[in-house]
Amino acid sequence: MAAVLSVTAPAEARQAKDVDLELVLAVDVSGSIDEDEARLQREGFAAAITNPHILRAIRSGPLGRVAVMYVEWSGLDRQHVVVDWTEIADEGDARRFARAVTGGSTFRGDWTSVSSIIDKSMKYLEENEYRGARRVIDISGDGENNNGDPIMGARDRAVAAGITINGLPIINGRIGPNGMVPSPDLDLYYRDCVIAGPGAFLVVARGFSDFARAIRRKLFLELSDWQPPPRRVRVSSHAAADCLTGEKRTLRELQELNDIQKERFRAH
Repeated sequence: MAAVLSVTAPAEARQAKDVDLELVLAVDVSGSIDEDEARLQREGFAAAITNPHILRAIRSGPLGRVAVMYVEWSGLDRQHVVVDWTEIADEGDARRFARAVTGGSTFRGDWTSVSSIIDKSMKYLEENEYRGARRVIDISGDGENNNGDPIMGARDRAVAAGITINGLPIINGRIGPNGMVPSPDLDLYYRDCVIAGPGAFLVVARGFSDFARAIRRKLFLELSDWQPPPRRVRVSSHAAADCLTGEKRTLRELQELNDIQKERFRAH
């Protein structure tokens, strides 16, 4: 019976390689982000993963190795794997991964579907050849979910599967290439609607120029298995974020556009 089981067991189960962490780096390249900002994000990740402090954090784990992939995303079913699953155990591995990130083909989209990248990242984690003591989806972006399923369902599915979602909201006051005005409370949205799971946390980037610092800190915390202190419940001047705010804002803007088109039609 044991011999039969060894033959019929799934190949991926027999060949799974143990690592300290499986990490999906999921990076927003939606219509609110221009070419320079997309480049800054890639360069920020490349610089962070090769930082000596990050490499020490990787080596400090029980196994001294992690598995990482880098994927860019925008709207529903719009994901592009820039660098597939890569084992990183030393500086050479990290530098090869960094070169692949900065040299990968470009990808752009229009909408922002945080829910879709969470669901897709779950598949990436389930289908790879690694078995991590921790599994984390690292989401960075400058806007709320406005396309695909509502964020809450995807977030809760990930948590039910034992996956942690960490966040890196990019706060900036610049109107994007698509004319969208960014939310000044994106950090609250990420806190209340995106991050979840064991040890979940967020690190805020104050603009794209601050992205390299923020991702360096965030990667260090993730790779060193830092656990945030328990939250203290206290009165706050901010109400809990509306997890459907992105969808509602998009509907308002579409209605405004429709009204403008109607006025132009009547004027003619």
